[in-house]
Amino acid sequence: MTPLAVHGNMGPDTYQIASHRLSPMPAGKVVFRRSGGVVYLTLDRPRTGNRLSADMADALLQWCPALDQDPTVRLVVLTGRGACFSCGWEPLRPGQGPVRAAGALAAVHKPIIAAVNGDCTDQGLELALACDIRVAVPEARFGLTHTAHGLIPWDGGTQRLSRLLGPARAMEMLLLAELVDGQQAYQMGLVHRLAESGELWDVVEEVASRILGGASVALAYAKEAVHHGMDMTLEQGLRLEADLNFILHSTSDRAEGIRSFLERRSPRFTGE
Repeated sequence: MTPLAVHGNMGPDTYQIASHRLSPMPAGKVVFRRSGGVVYLTLDRPRTGNRLSADMADALLQWCPALDQDPTVRLVVLTGRGACFSCGWEPLRPGQGPVRAAGALAAVHKPIIAAVNGDCTDQGLELALACDIRVAVPEARFGLTHTAHGLIPWDGGTQRLSRLLGPARAMEMLLLAELVDGQQAYQMGLVHRLAESGELWDVVEEVASRILGGASVALAYAKEAVHHGMDMTLEQGLRLEADLNFILHSTSDRAEGIRSFLERRSPRFTGE
């Protein structure tokens, strides 16, 4: 499979995998950038607070499976341009159904970091909840305010928030439709790392470096064990964990991990 790459005259927001060329993205929607094994996706509608539009959702729905299929992509970082991560959804036109994209992010087997550079509310928070690690600045605000508008979340918010924080805390956020700041979000476990203002990317890069030090296959299996195990009984989840461990033993990365431990050196994982 051809590695995901940027092609010279195709523009920065188009890439190609094998013989399948993905459609160019309209300017100012989602910006794609790659550095080594890390892909950065930036929601790029700062004048609207990076509210999710149909075009942006289509980009994520198209790109996420392609990123997942590329073995040279090891990590994805999602962020927003400007002062907001994402402040919700673009107003729906008459007759238009809800726009969804969080499921595409959640289905990616590679680790995904949400770099929350500012307010992360409504559908923006639903996107962040679909990521594995959330790093935020203290001034960022978080919340699902749908009920204040006569709505309920439609991109996984009710389910992912309750699984993350528990039903009591999720119910409070949903029914009161109140915003919490970065410090509160960190204390309740909604955010994994809190970065001082101006240091967001230092923290993101440190977290990314830690993740990239692991084996790609093991990272993917760990995600699968957690996500699928949550829908199982404890006994079923333990069996899933055992099965994934058994499969992992047949990989080259597992053998390299053992060799590097015995030889007292850093492992050189290949993703196989």
